[in-house]
Amino acid sequence: MNIARHIALIDELCFRPFTAERSAWRGGESGPGYHVAVLERSHGDCGSRASAVEQFEKYRDALHEPLAARWGEKPPWNGQTTLLRTADEEIPEPWALLSERVRVAYVWEAVGTGRWVVLAVADRDEDDDVKLIAVATETDPP
Repeated sequence: MNIARHIALIDELCFRPFTAERSAWRGGESGPGYHVAVLERSHGDCGSRASAVEQFEKYRDALHEPLAARWGEKPPWNGQTTLLRTADEEIPEPWALLSERVRVAYVWEAVGTGRWVVLAVADRDEDDDVKLIAVATETDPP
């Protein structure tokens, strides 16, 4: 894992124009008001799924340190709580999408950009690779 490369991509996402429609690009996807970048993925080659999740959580935590130093320490965002709320209320994207993919995330307001940055391990879909993802969005967390 290359921390400097991942932080550079997160910085780029804070200024990259948003797309009008949901679309995929190499290494992620975008939609109205958000970008999701896959920083690392398991490619099904990390042994057991549990060990892959554990390794990607270590990657997430390693990236958390410099971002928290920049934007401050914040309490984690709970994807499960938001997922439960989707049954009764309209949750905006990318938060509804995130709640389907991640259990917990670090979230910061990227000062001076008008965007929120999310760092998480996407591991809810048992049929998909484990992924370390970063999100930049203009939509406030629910």
